Amino acid sequence: MKPRIAIPVPTTTDLEYNQRSWPAYAEAVRQAGGEPVEVPLTSTGLTGIMATCHAILLPGSPADVDPSHYGHERAPESAPADQARETVDTLLLEDAYLHKKPIFTICFGTQLLNTYRGGTLIQHLSVMPVNHEAGKSVAVAHTASVAPESILGQLTQSADPAEAPLAHDYLRLPINSSHHQAIGIPGEGLYVSARCHQDAVVEAVEGADPDHYVLAVQWHPERSQQISATSRALFTRFIQESSTWASRS
Repeated sequence: MKPRIAIPVPTTTDLEYNQRSWPAYAEAVRQAGGEPVEVPLTSTGLTGIMATCHAILLPGSPADVDPSHYGHERAPESAPADQARETVDTLLLEDAYLHKKPIFTICFGTQLLNTYRGGTLIQHLSVMPVNHEAGKSVAVAHTASVAPESILGQLTQSADPAEAPLAHDYLRLPINSSHHQAIGIPGEGLYVSARCHQDAVVEAVEGADPDHYVLAVQWHPERSQQISATSRALFTRFIQESSTWASRS
């Protein structure tokens, strides 16, 4: 049986964004051998969906996390929060942490995960020296320095060593970028495994519990499946972990 992966609808505010983005996550999951399950941003039926899914993938969103959740005042540059998306993500995370279901998060999903774990966010990044808001039309916005011993580092090295050469003890992984916020202080049980090489912005965190697979990236690997072996490996490993969890449940 293919593992069922719960993926929330990205936003309540932009139908076009949902129609454009959600299928990309779903297709990446399918290609890796999983079954994507669309999670509506409503409490109706959510308990049943959680009971039948083996892992969660939290996608990007045009919204920003409500800064009151991490004790900050809203900065002028912050986009409005999407309370329905935050509520659904939080319920999915509660279920995943309770049952140690695999967690994979992307962009906004990574920021929500971090604040759920008690961490903070940088509400707006400078465009210098790196424009982190480069957008989906830019295939490679910058490189990330990845710790070789991390899960991400191991995936990168096994997928294609040539994609991310070693330099000064870190792997230099080319990535895309579509965000203006980033992790500030990592949340409880999360550790940084990658930073932007040019300005040290956090690009990936991982869970510290060896018995619970948690991997969170700030870029969009679902957009770079055709050009990046690491992007494909991220989804493959996630589905493998999901299958393992399903076999034990």
